[in-house]
Amino acid sequence: MTKLEELIQELCPDGVEIKRIGDVAEVGTGSSNGNEAEDEGEYPFFIRSQTVKAKNDYEYDEEAIIIPGEGGVGDIYHYISGKYALHQRVYRIHFTERSINTKFAYHYFRAFFKAFIMKKAVSATVTSIRKPMIQNFEMPVPPLGVQSEIVRILDNFTELTAELTAELTARKQQYSYYRDSLLTFDNSVPLIALAELCDIGDGLHGTPEYNDNGEYYFINGNNLSNGRIVFDAKTKRISSDEYEKIKIPFGETLLYSINGTIGNIALYNNENIALGKSAAYFTVTSDKLLLKYLFYVLQSGQTMSYFEKNLTGSTIKNLGLKTLRDYKIALPPLDVQNRLVEVLDNFDAICTDLNIGLPAEIEARKKQYEYYRDKLLTFKTMSNQQ
Repeated sequence: MTKLEELIQELCPDGVEIKRIGDVAEVGTGSSNGNEAEDEGEYPFFIRSQTVKAKNDYEYDEEAIIIPGEGGVGDIYHYISGKYALHQRVYRIHFTERSINTKFAYHYFRAFFKAFIMKKAVSATVTSIRKPMIQNFEMPVPPLGVQSEIVRILDNFTELTAELTAELTARKQQYSYYRDSLLTFDNSVPLIALAELCDIGDGLHGTPEYNDNGEYYFINGNNLSNGRIVFDAKTKRISSDEYEKIKIPFGETLLYSINGTIGNIALYNNENIALGKSAAYFTVTSDKLLLKYLFYVLQSGQTMSYFEKNLTGSTIKNLGLKTLRDYKIALPPLDVQNRLVEVLDNFDAICTDLNIGLPAEIEARKKQYEYYRDKLLTFKTMSNQQ
């Protein structure tokens, strides 16, 4: 018998009490606006996002659960103990009853609150959370000893996931730094506009005639990922006849997303594709440029920074073809490009292994956490409450 089982048998063999959140906690929103965030702020500032920002002043000093009222509804939860600031559309749940461990409640909300609000919804989606939704949510309240043991078990899972996530982030940053350092040159290396080295354009500005049995895929920027063109069940198809109307003659070509999500990239490898307007193509026309060298240059921090400063559009960002064509890249001799590509290919292969292995491990840990969380947080209800 585990320690938790012993505690349950000793402290609550006949079941646990169910309590309504509105009866045991204060529920309210903050008063801050998103534009009040400060880069070097002293206190956590919870906004309508998984990202936590900062402020130099705080509104609360307490232990609480934080839930955005809009954005990521039912999917974003924070636990805080201490001083913090709160957005005006983000809820705090501060327990006033001493029989409840806030961290235990945090895990319970993560497990069951979304299903609760979806059950109460009149439509298929819930776009915002209202105060009564939180107040009317009910949770089991076992003895504090049981709550503490469950928190200990579940925190072990979340801490391991956090460590793996931090390691993955560090590896990606290390790779980016290494790549950018290798692609930084002194003034002896000429800067050449991409228009002088490549044929650059984008795909169809319109909608082709789709054919579920077509031989060609009609792709956009969201079909580009980690250097490859990817297809799924949602990828539209077109016939050979339709393809002939809109085809682009590719050669040594790479593709790059320029609308919405900027910077997805893939090397063309003779796939049967036609291109939509949210992807640009770079077909090398100069014998002084290696395609794979360009592949790495377009992913560099310097390139991405330049492109981001030249985006247009307020809601949906767009990277114009003129910006691409005018952008100047350092063009070392071909033998130098070859050596750089060889080094970056080797390093990229190592990072790819990490980027496959670590996310898989993180996902496995998350599934373990969810399995044990749901199991550990399910209790028999006291007979007088049934």
